[in-house]
Amino acid sequence: MAKIAITINDKTIKVEEDSTILWAANTIGAQIPTLCHDFRLKPVGACRVCVVEVKGEERLVSSCATKVWAGMVVQTDTERVHNARKAVIELLLSNHPTDCMTCEVCGNCTLQDLAHKYDVRESRYYAKPTGGIKEDRNRAIQFDSSKCILCGRCVRICNEVQQDEAINFIGRGFDMTIGPAFNDSLLDSSCVLCGQCVSACPVGALVEKQAAGKARAWELEKVHTVCGYCGVGCNIFLNVKDDKVVKVTSEVGTVPNDGNLCIKGRFGKDMVHHPDRLKEPMIRKNGNLEEVTWDEAFDYIADKLQKIKDEDGPDSIGCIASSRCTNEEDYLMQKFARAVIGTNNIDECART
Repeated sequence: MAKIAITINDKTIKVEEDSTILWAANTIGAQIPTLCHDFRLKPVGACRVCVVEVKGEERLVSSCATKVWAGMVVQTDTERVHNARKAVIELLLSNHPTDCMTCEVCGNCTLQDLAHKYDVRESRYYAKPTGGIKEDRNRAIQFDSSKCILCGRCVRICNEVQQDEAINFIGRGFDMTIGPAFNDSLLDSSCVLCGQCVSACPVGALVEKQAAGKARAWELEKVHTVCGYCGVGCNIFLNVKDDKVVKVTSEVGTVPNDGNLCIKGRFGKDMVHHPDRLKEPMIRKNGNLEEVTWDEAFDYIADKLQKIKDEDGPDSIGCIASSRCTNEEDYLMQKFARAVIGTNNIDECART
């Protein structure tokens, strides 16, 4: 795509003509705050926290939803911009709980960070918020309607990325909230409990139910690893406290999943510390399963396969790979079958 020259904060740069002001500003390190914007989603310009001044425009424009044009001159941090953002934050806090000290995302909340940055200590329009934690039978996602700022990120990621369309805006005015049709339980909707809405929420309205009350943001050590549930190889962070996994998160921009996870990748961590988890290989002896070393287990498998091969030939053995394996693991499986066993009886469960 052709590139055009624009000026941001007195610095002239060249960007693709389809870029937004926000994207262009990020390329030079100019920090523009956002609440409703997520780079995984189509821009909507709803919250107006990202407004900037554009030469020739009487009004402030939302940087996340405004495309650049040749010769555009932008200022991202003038007094007018600062005052407008501060006013927006004050309005958002007008019916938002002030329980930051006990909020699940204290220290990891975008609204809290912006209130600190723009010195919004209280709202002149404050009224005690209504709503609260919604009782729901699902075991994965907790929703607190009193903390929802109606940015719509959860609705949009459910529709645009997950394409599940399980939740939407409900009601009007001060009664507006987020939820499934008829405000039913998520379990009675098309929701697949992937937690995409949790990953998109910039405040404490949507959190992991199983992690609630277990750790503060600054207490968690993030361990970078790869999800082991399938062969896609999603990048994840294990959020650990006291050597126990509290929750699983991912970051926007990571490859290949771009911060997106499925229900297993985000919530399927119960087995890590489950008391019934098998930690050592087991062999049945005298009718009972007994723990053995890995060397014993491998020797047992090798002896059994060799015996079958000697008695009935290599084609009496077949190997089936799992769709949870990586390409490299599948390659080793077929190499083992052909070069070691001597058979072409191989298959892959994902084939069906």
